[in-house]
This record gives sequence, C-alpha cells and structure tokens, in this order.
Amino acid sequence: MELFAFDALYVDRLRDGDPSTEHHFVSYFGQILGIMLRARFLAPERIDDVRQETLTRVIAKLRRDGGIRQPERFGAFVNSICKNVLHEHQRDWQRNLPLEPDHFELPDKLVDLERTLISEETQKKVREILADMNQRDRNLLAAIFLEEKDKDEVCQEYGVDRGYLRVLLHRAKERFRAGFQREEAAHSRARDSGFG
Repeated sequence: MELFAFDALYVDRLRDGDPSTEHHFVSYFGQILGIMLRARFLAPERIDDVRQETLTRVIAKLRRDGGIRQPERFGAFVNSICKNVLHEHQRDWQRNLPLEPDHFELPDKLVDLERTLISEETQKKVREILADMNQRDRNLLAAIFLEEKDKDEVCQEYGVDRGYLRVLLHRAKERFRAGFQREEAAHSRARDSGFG
C-alpha cells in the first residue's frame, strides 16, 4: 500500500465535508487501521468497532477544533487517536470478562513480592544497558518499544525508509541483547563467587 502525503488543503477539504476527500479518508485509513489492528490479533467485530470509532472521532475533532496544527502529520494524528480508542475499548472488554472460578482465592503474597523484586531488578538492568548504548540506538529503541511511535513517524525523524529502519532496529536490538547477556553473565559470576 502506497503512503499518502497529507497537507493543509487535504485536511481543510476533509473538515469542510468534501465527498471525494471523505471517501479517500475512509478508504485509506480504513485499510491502514485494519492492518494495524489485525496485527494485534483482535476479533473482526472489535477491529470494526475501533476503526469506526477512530474515523468518527477524527472527523469530529477536525470539525470541532477547526483543524490540526500540523497537517503534514495527519497520519500520526489518526494513529494516536486510534491508540486511545483501542486502550479505551480494551478496558471495556476486560471489565466485561467473566470471572474465573478461582478469582476469589487470596494471592500468594510471597510470590507477588518475588515477582515485584525480579521485575524491579530487570527494569534496573534495562535502564543501565540503555544508558551504556549510543544515543541513536537508545532513542530508536525507546521510540519503537517504549513510546510505541508510528514507524513512518520514526522514519521521518531519522531520515530513512522502512527498509533501512528495519536494519537500524535490528542492529540496536542486537546491541541491547549483547549488553543484556553481558549483564546476566556478570551477575551470574558475582552470585557464584558469593558477592551477588
């Protein structure tokens, strides 16, 4: 699918209700949002719900607020609204899940404490590894995995295409993995020598 370059004229026509622009908007983002939501393994009816709600909110926001500040980033704007809608829907879906039979059993506090300590230790390790990485790799991993930025947006920031972004991301992940393995090995040696 070819990416579309948005501009102020497109956004103005969409806000003003131009039929051909509305048709393009629904068709173009219907496809993109469908691909993005299917990648999350959602049921088809949930994909339709989130997609329709996203498109409706975008149009409403354009017409209520009179437009957006950066029309050239319209794709990222739609993506961020979709993520918000998805989070809201996921909260609703989880709220309506039936309770499991063992739901009212008291949790094992010792297991929870151990899990918390392991999680904190892992987070500390991740922060240390990221701090030791070069700034470009650190920023790239943060943009994709922590901030969940749209890959096209990241491509623009780095001035690369999707193919080269994949290469940069692979290299950054490999450097992170190597750093993590070094940390694990050092921790294991310290523990074996009685200092861990």
